[in-house]
Amino acid sequence: MKYEISHRTTYNYVNPVARSHHILHLCPRESERQHLIKHSLLIEPAPLGRSAIIDYFGNSAELLRIDEEHREFVVHARSTVDVTAPAAVALELSSPWDADGRDGAAFGGVTDPDVAQFKCHSRQTPITHDMVEFAHVSFPAGRPVLEGAMDLTRRIFETFSFDPTATDISTPIAHVLANKRGVCQDFAHLSIAALRSLGIPTRYVSGYLLTLPPPGQLKLKGADASHAWISVWSAEFGWIDFDPTNGIIPSRDHITLSIGRDYDDISPISGVLLGGGNQTMAVAVDVELAA
Repeated sequence: MKYEISHRTTYNYVNPVARSHHILHLCPRESERQHLIKHSLLIEPAPLGRSAIIDYFGNSAELLRIDEEHREFVVHARSTVDVTAPAAVALELSSPWDADGRDGAAFGGVTDPDVAQFKCHSRQTPITHDMVEFAHVSFPAGRPVLEGAMDLTRRIFETFSFDPTATDISTPIAHVLANKRGVCQDFAHLSIAALRSLGIPTRYVSGYLLTLPPPGQLKLKGADASHAWISVWSAEFGWIDFDPTNGIIPSRDHITLSIGRDYDDISPISGVLLGGGNQTMAVAVDVELAA
């Protein structure tokens, strides 16, 4: 299935920005089930320097240098991607999460550093005693790791409330766990911290989700948003995605943008500014089926 994606971000600054450097993660990732057909970026003001790179995690990224003084910074990414649904997975055939007999601390005998690095906590996914207790509800002794991940995914969907006013990027996941409210980014970080607390390799995935309006209503332009979910390692099946915000395994309506340890690794736009002061940001995302 082909999708057209528009992702426009506008920053307005109280004071002029004399110079800025940015890194963008706005190009959908290539994979076995996702093919990037085309991608373009409109940037205002135009950068003096611009380089396309592949980052440490294999994501496409852009490095920008802007020397023109400005009070507004606009980045408009447009992409066309072709996505196929993942193959069905028998979750019960994955290895027990505690098969090594050490509470998952060396889950599955993982030695590949590209996988093992996703067992470690990060700034956004600290491991605490409360997190271990929260995870163990879904992971009794001997449970297949992917079955446990699905149970955790459904628990978050059923017992936590989606509330865009409850958190922001600086809200710790301990607050999310205590108040049971947040957004997709929070639920992804919470899931990751819980799974890593048991030694299970888990990745943060940023992307988009096709949303449909209620029957009889037109889809509002800019009403979509970027999305986040997780990917869990199984020795039998490799990386398998789970969406705790919606309580499902992602299918072809989920479009992957980037993969990292947490949001900090793959923020859509980050940077360093000289000047600017306070700022406001507006984001408009549209995901539509391509003709």
